[in-house]
Amino acid sequence: MSTAELLQVTTEADQRFESLFRTHHQAVLSYCRRRMAATDAEDVAADVFAVAWRRLDDIPEGEAAKAWLMAVAYMTIGNHRRGSTRRLSLGDKLAAQRGGEPETPETRVASSEEDLRLLTSLEKLRASDQEILKLVAWDKVSHAQIATVLGISVAAVDQRVSRARSRLKKEYEKLQSPEGVVFRA
Repeated sequence: MSTAELLQVTTEADQRFESLFRTHHQAVLSYCRRRMAATDAEDVAADVFAVAWRRLDDIPEGEAAKAWLMAVAYMTIGNHRRGSTRRLSLGDKLAAQRGGEPETPETRVASSEEDLRLLTSLEKLRASDQEILKLVAWDKVSHAQIATVLGISVAAVDQRVSRARSRLKKEYEKLQSPEGVVFRA
């Protein structure tokens, strides 16, 4: 391959990556921020795009690229969490010594009793139910894209979303007393 041909290939790859980054970086970063601390989310989002650069030829075209990037983000977040158990434990210990709990994305956005009740209900669900509901409600990802992110069929996504919503509704209703008082666990 000649130098001119190599430069053209590099330029096309650079342009494709730049387009992917411009189009999907904010969605990937938002996805990560809703699942972890903002500083970690930025690092994980950067890792996602490092993977995207290395595997540029594997990324599908069009809207399927977003689902592919979300799937990488999902796995990267899991890897990050597994690798940072000791850091999180230390952070919790330090927060306890200071007399407060660390702020989470959920506690930042919960501004009403209803929001708190909904978030508390969501926290009581299994991790898989939480993830699928967050993909639908927070990330506005289609069921087809969720299927790609989680590596399951669209029919399985439909079923899981329906079941997770039912479980969320039950948990939400449990937190209401007859007087409308919220009981926070």
